[in-house]
This record gives sequence, structure tokens and C-alpha cells, in this order.
Amino acid sequence: MPFDIEMIKKVYAELPEKVAKARAITGKPLTLAEKVLYAHLHSNQTATQFKRATDYVDFAPDRVAMQDATAQMALLQFMQAGRPKVAVPSTVHCDHLIIAKEGAATDLAFAKQESKEVFDFLGSVSNKYGIGFWKPGAGIIHQVVLENYAFPGGMMIGTDSHTVNAGGLGMIAIGVGGADACDVMAGLPWELKWPKLIGIKLTGKLNGWAAPKDIILKVAGILTVKGGTGAIVEYFGEGAQSISCTGKGTICNMGAEIGATNSTFGYDDSMERYLRATGREEIADLANGIREHLTGDQEVYANPEQYFDEVIEINLSELEPHLNGPFTPDLATPISKMKEVADKNGWPERVEVGLIGSCTNSSYEDLSRAVSLAKQVSEKNLKAKSEFLINPGSEQIRYTVHRDGFLDVFEKIGAKVLTNACGPCIGMWDRVGAEKKEKNTIVHSFNRNFAKRADGNPNTFAFVASPELVTAIAIAGDLTFNPLTDYLINENGEKVKLDPPTGDELPKNGFAVEDPGYQAPAKDGSNIGILVDPDSKRLQILSPFAPWEGTDLKGLKLLIKAKGKCTTDHISMAGPWLKFRGHLDNISNNMLIGAVNYFNEKTDNIKNQLTGEYGPVPNTQRAYKAAGIGTVVVGDENYGEGSSREHAAMEPRHLGVRAVLVKSFARIHETNLKKQGMLGLTFNDKADYDKIQEDDTIDIDGLTEFAPDKQLTIVLHHKDGSTESFKVNHTYNEQQVEWFKHGGALNIIRADFAASSAN
Repeated sequence: MPFDIEMIKKVYAELPEKVAKARAITGKPLTLAEKVLYAHLHSNQTATQFKRATDYVDFAPDRVAMQDATAQMALLQFMQAGRPKVAVPSTVHCDHLIIAKEGAATDLAFAKQESKEVFDFLGSVSNKYGIGFWKPGAGIIHQVVLENYAFPGGMMIGTDSHTVNAGGLGMIAIGVGGADACDVMAGLPWELKWPKLIGIKLTGKLNGWAAPKDIILKVAGILTVKGGTGAIVEYFGEGAQSISCTGKGTICNMGAEIGATNSTFGYDDSMERYLRATGREEIADLANGIREHLTGDQEVYANPEQYFDEVIEINLSELEPHLNGPFTPDLATPISKMKEVADKNGWPERVEVGLIGSCTNSSYEDLSRAVSLAKQVSEKNLKAKSEFLINPGSEQIRYTVHRDGFLDVFEKIGAKVLTNACGPCIGMWDRVGAEKKEKNTIVHSFNRNFAKRADGNPNTFAFVASPELVTAIAIAGDLTFNPLTDYLINENGEKVKLDPPTGDELPKNGFAVEDPGYQAPAKDGSNIGILVDPDSKRLQILSPFAPWEGTDLKGLKLLIKAKGKCTTDHISMAGPWLKFRGHLDNISNNMLIGAVNYFNEKTDNIKNQLTGEYGPVPNTQRAYKAAGIGTVVVGDENYGEGSSREHAAMEPRHLGVRAVLVKSFARIHETNLKKQGMLGLTFNDKADYDKIQEDDTIDIDGLTEFAPDKQLTIVLHHKDGSTESFKVNHTYNEQQVEWFKHGGALNIIRADFAASSAN
């Protein structure tokens, strides 16, 4: 029986009436996104015609998913809420804390030993509070969710920005911080600003070398890394229906790279096939019964300009394979132009490593099409020129492709099969020689390619492509190789050409697995204890943050003025730091070490105004904290883009940063700051960024009258004795103002639960 079938039956039983009510309220046909959003309004939320990008709305998601790195902090927070059990179906997936180095068996065994304390903690907390637990090696969270939990028309949140992957099965699935997950698991409403809507009409049909990945690579080139911020992207059209369910998942997954709140597709035959292939026939039957409510209304798709804020049209029949990068996932280059562009920019053209898999591209179809190219290496007497690494998406995928002979083919061309885990995609790659910081190129089928992302080397030029194109380029060993037109020289000195990839959408003999790696929670967890060693370096019980003192903030010091791109990787690096995700004080030693200091163009090197000396950001901030001095972080555009990791908000909060002032925020990070009782502010005039000087002391005035839509005032006290002031904006609503006043949302949850228990 599928997981949580009774919950899904309830959602589907209520959906038609809720959609009809929403249509009556709005007086118009509805997009799929609107149907799912209205169908998941929280019971305390009055339904009305919400204003896009303006109204904050309370929702009741159907489920929560957490990966092991972010689950630690989410569950440490949940433990403080006083609840005996989670209020909605929830899962933990152990996929981030496994270093890729030797190969699956060795790496998994090492991880189980190295992170035993954390895995045991997560397993016991899950067991106690009614949470499904997926053990190390079970697979990558988003692939496992797609195979087991995602369902058309549902809503879920997850503590990972690529939770949006489940949009491939018709969900509204949104990445959040652990505090949001904690709220929902505690039975509270989840708040989101009503999103804008971007419609992408797909015509034609993919052919030859073009893959679903190329659709989102092209979209990223059009919209850039922040073009989807605050929006749900809805794909439709004949082209959309021609794409497999897992291909849809790939497209939705990388929607995180354009800042989209979510991306989704309407329910269609490919989704039905996938549900049945993964043992969820009952859900497919239920979905078929309300099929018209699980996609946008016909009038919407016939006249999309009337219903979406922006419409983009892509003809799949003409779509060319793309390579995006380096250093940003929105620098899109069609493969036919790569030679010209690479030469112009001086990019290293020799490809050292090709990597396929990850949460974005690790389906049976992905590996099936990639293996069709790997087979040609022996058939055409070729030799792969690049190292080749593979991350299967789940144990079910790995077991099935092993049964079908794929792994043998890959290994014959020298491939190394890594654990069913994130690995290099998130920086958990112990790459030999990376410490030398040599200039080199890699090509992968992941989603992100920020500097240092995969191997910690700032000089690794990483390019994103489909698994098929990655495989072809790894065989050629050349970034500029265009398999559509170019020939290779085989071991006999003959010119040969690779045939276009082919593969199966789903395994002909069905999926198979011996042990999927799932642990069901105890029915009664009341007697299960959770022990955390007070001397642990990996886990630390949280203490509540202090409430606001009730005054304007005076005498703050500038900590850092960050220049240019400042993602959550820059604010709180992953890679080796993942081991400290459950220990707030220890992981705070990576705070902002990747941010570029505006005043000296260096990373992790800022001025301590108390001593006049330059040093690491965390050390400097700890010195201010010890002196009882608060600080301000200043940033550029789209500050906090990337991962959902709330550590990027909790670390500054823990170390005494009082406000983050930027030109613009990425959605998830701004929410995370608010949840932790931080001030997230934006320049009213972006030119005021230039007024911030290295030795500034800063006041924030107007907090005693802090209210929605009311500006605050920044006063800069310069070293020369002069002062400047300017207005700054914020997006706090009434509830979020209370989070700030109480020192964080969790303080309110704890107090409310204690009060209700006392009554």
C-alpha cells in the first residue's frame, strides 16, 4: 500500500469542492498552481482573491521532508516545541553526510562510522516523533520522495531548496528552512507570500540529443538566477505532455536555480505511468477520477497571457543541447556555440571529470540514455578520455540498473559508481588534487556550479548539462565537443561518430529492490529517549534566542560589506562543514568565510574596528559579541540565493549579528532570517549601498514603531565624525514583526504550546 494513502484520499475527496469555491471567489478560470494553493489554505485563513506578490497567506501542507544535514537543526528546534508527535506525515533522508571518494561500498561504510552519532540521533528522533526514516544509502531525498511520496495536486515543504523536484509529479513542493518545517510538524500554519505566476508553453517534441535538462538550462538562460523569485512556474502545452514524469522532475528541480518558489506540470499520462510503475496504482486511480482538477483549466492554457504574469514559449523540436556555466547555472550556451564561447573566454577545454546522477538527473531514464552512449565506447573501439563518476538517485534505481546490466557497461569505460547520495553535487567530494587549486574543467548533470561548489577548488570550471551530453563530453574529453556534428578518432585511428542517445522511460521488467533502506517509526514513541552528549562536537541542544530589548539599535558595527554574488554557500559553506550541521556554535566558524569583502576584494578577511586588525569573519564577530556589540552585514543583489539552509541565518543570529541590509534577498533566506528573529532589510535606494564605509558605526531607528509597510532609518556614523542617514525597506507582516519582538518564531511556538498544555 502507498504511504499515507488515507491522507491522499482526503485531499482528493475535498479537492473538487475547494477548486469550485476558488473559481467562484476569483471569478475566473484557474491555473494548476492556483488550484493547489487554494485547496491547501489553512483552516484559519479566509479565502479571498489574493494579490500576487503582496498578500501573505497561511497554508496547510500535506507533508514535510528533511535531508540529514538540515534535519538536525529542524528536529533540534522541533524538540523544543513540546509536541509528542508530528502533526503531518514527515520523513528524514540521510543523503548529505556521505563523502564521495573510493566508491559506494567503502564510502558508505566510512560515513556510517564517521557520522554514526548524527545518524543515530536522527533515527531515534524520527522513531520517537512518528517520522519516517530513510537510512544512509537509501537514496537522495528528492528521488526517494518522487518514488514514494509525491502525488499530483498535493502540497509539501522540505528543508532543501530542491524540494521543488516533486513538481514533476504535479505537486506544489517548496523548499524552506528548518523553522518552517518545525511549524508545520507542530501543527501550525505555514506562511507564504501569494506567488506570481510564470507560464511556460512547450510546443513540439524533444528529439535526438535534446533532453528535458536542456529545457530548464534554456529557461535559466532566459530568466537568470533571480528571474523566478517569488513565482511559481507552470509548464503546459503538447510539449509538456510529451516529457516523462522524471524528466518533468529534472525541470522542476532546477527551477530552484532561477529562484522559483516552485515549478509544476499538470497531471498527465506520463505521471500515471510513473505512479503505476512505482507501485502506486491506487493513487493513479484516484487521480484519474479527478483528472480535470489536477491541471490548469483549458481557458488558461488557450489564452495564457490573460492568466500568467509572464509567458515564455519554447519549441522543443528546435531545442539544442546546452551547457550552462561556469560558476553560475544561468550562463547558458548552446553546444554549437561552445567552441566559440570557450575560446573567447579562455575556459580550459580539456575535461577532467564527467559526473552524472544527483537529485536532478538520476532516474532510470537518465541512466538508460547515458548507458546507450557508454555502450558505443566498446562498439566503436573508443576510449573514454575523462574520469567518470555516477551517483544513482536511490537504492531502487541502483538495484534496477544493476539488474539490467547498466553498471557493468559504465564500469567497462572506467566509471566509478558512488553511493546513492548527493556526494560531489553538494561538495561532499574528496577529490584527489583539489587542494592544489589548479585550473581545470568538469562537466556534470547536477544543478549548481558555483565556485568551490563541487570540490572546494575555486579554479574548477564546472558546467551543467544533461546526463547524455555529460557522457558524450566525458568520452571525448573536450568541453567543445559537439556530438551532433563532430567526429572522434578511435583506437584504430578511424573517424567515428556517436549515435544519438536512446533509452527507456521506465524499466521494461519493472523496478526492483531488496532493501530500500526505510525505517518506519514506533507507533508509540513516548518511552524513547533522545540523548545528546554535552561534549559532542556534532550535536548541540539549542538554547532560545533572546527577545528584542524594546529599543532602537544603536552603536552597531559594520561586520562586512559583501561584494557581488553572496549565496548560502558563501554564508555557510557545505562540504566538510556539513558534519557540524547539528552543532550551531561549531558550524558558526564558517559564517561568511566565502563572502568577498568590498574593501579589499578578499574572502574571510575583514577589519576588526576594536583593534584595527584584519582577520577571519567568524573570529571578528566573536570579538564583537564578547564585547557586547551588535553588528550589521551589508550585501548586494539576490543575497542568500541557493540552498535553503537556515544555518546561513542562524549562525549570524547566534554570533550577535543584528541586521542584514542588502539590495535584494533570495526568498528562502529572507524568510529564514525572519524566523530567527533577525532584521532583514533592503535599501530603498540601492545607491545607498555605496555610502557604507569600512569603519562605520550604525544605528537602526524606528524599531519602537516597527510595523508592516513602515520604513526604518539607517544612520551611519563615519570615522571622520560625519553622519549620513537613509531609509530602508522591509517586508515584515504583523506576525513576522512578532517573531522579531519575541526573538524568533520558535519562542512563540514554545510559549503557545506551554499555555495550551497548562489549560
